[in-house]
Amino acid sequence: MEHGHIASAQTGSLRTGDTELPTWEGPLRSAEWRSEPQETAPDSRFDPCVPHPARVYGYWLGGKDHYQADREAAEEVIRYRPQVVAGARANRAFLARIVRYLTGECGIRQFIDIGPGLPAPGNTHDVAQAIAPQSRILYVDNDPLVLVHARALLTSTPQGSCDYLEADLRNTPAIMAQASATLNLARPVAVLLLAVLHFVADADDPTGIVAALARQLAPGSYLAISHLTGDFAPGPVGAGVTAYNTLVPTAVIPRSHTEVSALFGGLPLVPPGVVPLSEWRPPIAGPGPAPCDMYAGLARVPRTLQDFDPGGLDTGRPVT
Repeated sequence: MEHGHIASAQTGSLRTGDTELPTWEGPLRSAEWRSEPQETAPDSRFDPCVPHPARVYGYWLGGKDHYQADREAAEEVIRYRPQVVAGARANRAFLARIVRYLTGECGIRQFIDIGPGLPAPGNTHDVAQAIAPQSRILYVDNDPLVLVHARALLTSTPQGSCDYLEADLRNTPAIMAQASATLNLARPVAVLLLAVLHFVADADDPTGIVAALARQLAPGSYLAISHLTGDFAPGPVGAGVTAYNTLVPTAVIPRSHTEVSALFGGLPLVPPGVVPLSEWRPPIAGPGPAPCDMYAGLARVPRTLQDFDPGGLDTGRPVT
């Protein structure tokens, strides 16, 4: 796997409809983000006979960039835990909520979105630049398939930027070293780790990964996590996870509330803390997010990393 390659940003004007967000009633309806099948040169990294995490997730979102193997894997998980579809869409809506909050209420103008998946309505730059056109976004993924689609479909406003980095989440020095080429790391940055840490095994120390990222962020930065859990329905979620891990090469690991809370490593949490994803600052008006098998939380980097108790977040409650 290659690390440390940054593609040049593509810029252009956003069009009306580019930021359409998920609905709960059916598939995502915008056509802007869906690429048509194209003939490509053979590449062992793009095997259509092997289910691919990003394509399986895109299927649950209602996209069409998937193959038969992806559909079969996605449907097998649905057979055991039908709520996985609502969960994927709720996570996408959480992305929009948290980026709106960070941009509109916290004044964040720089984002590192790690593990963004295939482009879909309401990408990070769509939401952020709709509020602050000068926002700068760095998408990071170790998946060349995701980056091919991102470079083709994710375009920035002229005032801001979108850049793309091929790197593994576990290689935090490479991520942060090359993030400095497109972002000003002396100023606050929001790091988004949405539905990605449950692909990191305990042996790879996900808590240490988060801590390594946090140590290199300026005071006033933020770090967001959403993560799969089996707490609400251990049997069905466990069966769905087993089905997924049997068919998809990249295994997923559900974690408990205590385990997800511990990923923040003691960083002060923004209220309401680590909560079921649908309960994290839900919209006041309109239908709320559907309940799903995920926890979510947002932490703020304090003035110094000595200003907080590393064991203070075991319960997932916000620090005041």
